[in-house]
Amino acid sequence: MTLGQKIRRLREMEGALRGLGREMTQQELSRAIQKETKQPLSQSYLSQIEGGQRPHLTNKTRMLLARFFKVHPGYLVNDPEGYHTELTSDVRVVEDQLDAWILGGAERFQNDGELRAALLKLAENEDTRKCLLLLGSILNAPGLAERLMQVLGSGDSERRVAP
Repeated sequence: MTLGQKIRRLREMEGALRGLGREMTQQELSRAIQKETKQPLSQSYLSQIEGGQRPHLTNKTRMLLARFFKVHPGYLVNDPEGYHTELTSDVRVVEDQLDAWILGGAERFQNDGELRAALLKLAENEDTRKCLLLLGSILNAPGLAERLMQVLGSGDSERRVAP
């Protein structure tokens, strides 16, 4: 993420925190900084930062913005190429594919409300893969599926669980 993108994101969050229901404009931010820190920072300077014309800040400006937004000054720099703040992995790709497949299955079972609801619940789970692996383990344990169906109060376990 570039410095400009970070400043814009901080303006969005600041607007929400101040109850505006929208991002603060650069002009509003400039005025708030002046009012709350007693130090000026012009709207045109903010525009240059966000537009990428000023990819670096002076230490004074970085400290001013960090104090105003209540972030660590080290946050207010361009991230290195290829840097990601979120964790990404092949597991997330598998999860997305799995969820799409399960949602497709839920659509095919429109006439079986319980099965459709169960598939939708599964697809909504944060870790669909883990849920399916757990189901596999339950089905591999002799009698566990039947016992769980009894404990959970389903009287129709014969139809739903294969022996």
